[in-house]
Amino acid sequence: MTPKSQEIASDWLAAAGLRPTRQRVALAELLVGDGKHRHVTAESLFDSAKSRGAAVSLATVYNTLRAFCEAGILQEITVDGSKSYFDTNTHDHPHFFWEDEGRLSDAPSDQLVIQRLPQAPEGVEIASVDVVIRLRRKS
Repeated sequence: MTPKSQEIASDWLAAAGLRPTRQRVALAELLVGDGKHRHVTAESLFDSAKSRGAAVSLATVYNTLRAFCEAGILQEITVDGSKSYFDTNTHDHPHFFWEDEGRLSDAPSDQLVIQRLPQAPEGVEIASVDVVIRLRRKS
């Protein structure tokens, strides 16, 4: 970790109005410290934090990811109804899920065309549309 990556992480938290605790800064630095977008699971982020010597528990990682999502600086993408990935790119965009690898990546937004959505039931509105395109290697 560098002073620059710590600054990027602290600024990311400050822009969201989040208090920069030691654990939040350490996890934010892993997520955005190099200025690149990431797709992580709680477990993969925990492993990265441990390998860098950060003193955080898996429960803290889960709680921190939830706080980041609530603050709008992370997007949660659920695959198979049970596996959650967290994306630092919060703009609307589709994803590829690589079934053989259990990996999520961005899909090209400019190639996706949704012409019409079904009308929402009475009394509710569509909050978002998540597009996850599942991929597997040809046999």
